[in-house]
Amino acid sequence: MVDSSVARVTPAPAPPSEGELFKKILGGAWMGLHPDIRRRFDKNPLPGKALHYLGALSELRCSRFGKLLGHLTQPMIQGALIPYSDSHFPVEIQVYARPDDPAIYKQRIYRLHGRQPIQFTSFMRESERGEVLEYVGMGLGMKLVLSVEPNGSLHFQSDGYFWEVFGWRIPLPGLFTPGKTFLWHHNETPERFNIRIEIRHCLMGTTFTQVGVFEEVPEPQAVSA
Repeated sequence: MVDSSVARVTPAPAPPSEGELFKKILGGAWMGLHPDIRRRFDKNPLPGKALHYLGALSELRCSRFGKLLGHLTQPMIQGALIPYSDSHFPVEIQVYARPDDPAIYKQRIYRLHGRQPIQFTSFMRESERGEVLEYVGMGLGMKLVLSVEPNGSLHFQSDGYFWEVFGWRIPLPGLFTPGKTFLWHHNETPERFNIRIEIRHCLMGTTFTQVGVFEEVPEPQAVSA
């Protein structure tokens, strides 16, 4: 879990790619990843040269508690917790960097059936303690623990949520969060991968689920709503 005491946040050196950050965190386990996954994350999203992915979610699901939580948090972290259930709709992902910024940004556009597109941007960086942190908006974020599955897939698991205020990282009690986040990145082909995300609350069970398949594309493609 996140340290019980408030942690002072200091700037970290700028990682040029997710791959270099993950390689540092995983150490020798990095080589256990499928070669296509290593190549995928080794690509640098340089400023002005974003990486683009197109795909579709075969499943987007939230529980009643998740729906309530999604609507309540929309003003603060719109798109982080989608309060709808749907299936087989397009999603666009853009991974990019900003000049003189150590973070790696990821923008997602969800084009649900019969609704306006939902855009959500998060960013990831290494903490001064060598942790992988992902921020979802308004200073809210989570610490991520990385591991390699026996089949070579990459697994992320949250290890506590926090609220960063005036440079201080304040841990949040697990009971008052959406739940523990689990993400699996499975390889299918050199160009294609699938993602599964589950958020499980200690009392309310599974609150959110996303399952989808994506491919890297050289340029963003127009997708009709």
